[in-house]
Order: sequence, then structure tokens, then C-alpha cells
Amino acid sequence: MLGTIYQTNIYGTLLTKNDMEQYILSLDQGTSSSRAIVFNHEGEICSSAQREFTQYFPHSGWVEHNPHEIWASQASVIAEAISKIDINGLNIAGIGITNQRETTIVWDSETEEPVYNAIVWQDRRTSEYCDQLKAEGKIDFIRKKTGLIVDAYFSATKIKWILDNVPGARTRAEQGKLMFGTVDSWLIWRLTRGEIHVTDVTNASRTMLFNIHTLDWDDELLQLFNIPRSMMPEVRSCSEVYGHTKTTLFAHKVPISGIAGDQQAALFGQMCVEPGSVKNTYGTGCFLVMNTGEEPVESKNNLLTTIAWKIGDKVTYALEGSIFVGGSVVQWLRDGLGIIKSSDEIEALASTVTDSNGVYFVPALTGLAAPYWDQYARGLICGISRGTTAAHIARAALDGIAFQTYDIVEAMMRDTGTAIKELKVDGGASRNNLMMQFQADLLNTEVIRPKITETTALGAAYLAGLSVNYWKDIDEIHRQWKVERKFSSSTNNTEAIMKAKINWADAVRRTLTENNQH
Repeated sequence: MLGTIYQTNIYGTLLTKNDMEQYILSLDQGTSSSRAIVFNHEGEICSSAQREFTQYFPHSGWVEHNPHEIWASQASVIAEAISKIDINGLNIAGIGITNQRETTIVWDSETEEPVYNAIVWQDRRTSEYCDQLKAEGKIDFIRKKTGLIVDAYFSATKIKWILDNVPGARTRAEQGKLMFGTVDSWLIWRLTRGEIHVTDVTNASRTMLFNIHTLDWDDELLQLFNIPRSMMPEVRSCSEVYGHTKTTLFAHKVPISGIAGDQQAALFGQMCVEPGSVKNTYGTGCFLVMNTGEEPVESKNNLLTTIAWKIGDKVTYALEGSIFVGGSVVQWLRDGLGIIKSSDEIEALASTVTDSNGVYFVPALTGLAAPYWDQYARGLICGISRGTTAAHIARAALDGIAFQTYDIVEAMMRDTGTAIKELKVDGGASRNNLMMQFQADLLNTEVIRPKITETTALGAAYLAGLSVNYWKDIDEIHRQWKVERKFSSSTNNTEAIMKAKINWADAVRRTLTENNQH
């Protein structure tokens, strides 16, 4: 027995050869499910587990989660993922966390009880307050500090709503008894049993309270929204050891060593580390992000200026275009219209027709995000005739996702003055070959799908691994990135594509409310 022991860890615990196998554990806390993925040194998935949790819709336009259920689902998949390959805390070199951004949790620092459900990024309850801010001329004031559009999407108005509407919440907040966090902060608070209240620059940059130039919470913004600074977590970089676990999930302390909001994590997981490189994640929504280097680019075309990541003392900025309804339009076709029984059927159905037969589907089911930012727009299906079938509507739905991406790419090119050479793609809907080919045709560029499409979790793993020297540097990681398939633009349908773009623009104009007509 003693012959198998040949090293101790940093805590002096004797390690066997099996204990020496080291991995990175990535926690991917998403909008509809929590996942845990174990990666090895080659960036390969060794084990994973996933669990969905309840979505609450108490009123029209309201979307909530139970913070305890978020934690319980995340804890259960952690246990499942590590048990599948028979490892424990000694085998985990670091934990990376990536999360649904903007989703807002406020809890009591003494009791650890949330004072209200988590208000999800999709929630629109503060839209009228955002209209008020716009009417008061606050758009430029907020944008210059945060890089963000005034919208109910972001955390600040959600925090204010909780403090204004939950009995006693504002008083407790002013007494320093309440804490705010995006989901990453909540998970770390629970993993460390209330020892650490932190977030990273990427999640902070999505709150509408963080100054992306000074890299700190902005006192003028906190005052504008009437939010006590004492509620806010400490803001750290994306790749460092924030602390160690104290939960019974692990028999040994494990360093928590990487944090990034889901889209920034995906950008890093795609190794879009050079300025000008772009990725699009096709998930519930779609999120197109471009690395713009060490200087923030102020958008003139309604995109968001945000932080891509901070590693060491170096901050990398990004431009982002958000699409509220991406893959969720397929869920609507399944649950709302009933034209498919499962989401996986969409490509097969859409493939039975050569095109949408003049049908255009603008999936503004919860408003339109970038580059229109019309929170009152609603979905539209136009061009329907007696010859329209379920397959044409399915095809138009997929086309609508690609068209929305095209709109954002055009805005990015106008902001930066540079053409996009390639688009890296990930997320569940990126596995749809029909849509990826149409995307390449629309953009007239190469669409590249990596071998590992779980790039959000992978990016968090890479950030965590860098800070504990699991990987030496970004160059070592870059060598692991592999292409699964490339989609090149067709050259024989240019005229049809141009006509489709014109028709799409007309369809979008029909969805916009009067104040947002372009």
C-alpha cells in the first residue's frame, strides 16, 4: 500500500497514483438547467451531468427562478459528475464558474435566505421604469459609464424593483444586511458557506452599475438607482483563486479559480483571443461577441460595449449583440404551435422544403434586442399563402435566427470598420447543419463549428486552469482547439440571398413599434 504513495498535496495529505489524476471542474449554471462538466488536460469532457429546474412566470413578461433550486440543482450535478468517474476533491485542480448573466439575486447575509426569487435576465417587469430613465435623458450618462443600453435586461433595475417592492428590503439593505449577486456570486457564497462575496468583471459589467473604464462600482449609478454600495460583491479578475470550498460536496478544499459570464466564457472557450475574432452562441437566445482588444469600442449601432475578460492586470474588451429569442423559437414551435414533437425534429422538417417559400418569421416573442432594442415589438410571421406548410414555417423560424445574427454582424462591421473573416459557432442550435449553411450564405463568410461545442463550460475551465497552472498559458490552450466542421458560403445563390435580406428588413420594420421605426 505504502508503495503507491509518492506525493503530498498542499495540505499535507498523502496522494495515491489515482489521486494524482487532476481535472478541472466547470460549473455551467444556465437559464433552464445547471450543468457540471469535468475536463482533462487535453480539454476533453471526461464526465458531465445536467439537471433542469423550474421556470416561474407569475405575470406576463415576468420570469423568475428559485435561488435555492438553482443551488440544489448545481450541487446535485456536481456530485453526479465527479462520482461518475470516481474522483474526489483531491483530483480537482480548480473550479471554474460560468453563469446566466444579469439574473439578479438579493439575500440576507445573516440568514442566507433570498428575500425574493431570482429575477431572470429575460424578465421585462421594469420596462416602464427604463422608459422613464430614457425620458429623463439618462441614456448617454449610463452608456458612457457602462457601455450598455438602458433596458430591463440588466441587473440594476431588477435590484431596485426588489428593494422597492419587497416589504422591509430597502431598510435592511441600508442597514448593510442584504447582499446582491449575479448567479456566480450566489454559487460561490454557497460553496464557501458565506465566506466569500465576489464576482468578476464580466458579470459586473452587465449590471448597469459598473464603470467599465474605472473597473469599479460607480457611485453615481448606485445613487441613481438608490442601491446601497454595501450590497455589492467585490469585483475580481476572471482567472485567480478567490477562495476554497467549504461545502460537504468535497471531502477536501478545492480552489475556486475562474469566473466568467456565459458569453464571455464562450468567447474564451472558442479561443477568440485576437482582436476582431467573433463567436456566436446559439442557445435560448443568441449572443454574438467580438473581441475588440485592450480598448473599448463605443458602438454607434446599438451594440453593447462590455468586458470580455480580465487576466492578471490586462483587460480585454468586446462588442456584443444580444438576440432574445434564438433556440427558444424552436421550443415555441413545439409547445405553442405543436408542429413538432421534439426540438430535434426541426431540421428534418425544415429540410423537406428547399426554402421558406416567401415566409419570413421575426421571432420577437419577448421584444427585439440588438440592434433594434424595441422591448415592445412582438413576433411576426408574414408571406403566408395557401401553399404554406408547417415545413415552410419551420424553415422560416431557422432562417429568422440566422437573419438576426446577420443584422448584428452588419452592425459590428459598421462599428469597427472591418469585415468579419470567419464566425465561430457553438451552443445547441449550432448543431443544425441546415441553419449553419444558411448562416454562411447570409454572411458570405466561413462558419466554423469546433469539435467541442460546450465552449461556455470549456472557457470557464480554461480560466480556472490558468490560475492554478493546470495549463501553462493561452498558447498551450490554443493548440488544443479543433475544428469539427466548416461551412463555406455558396456562390450560386447571391441574387436570392440579396432579395431575402431586403424582405427580412421589411418584415422587421413591421414588428417595430412606432417609436423604433428605422
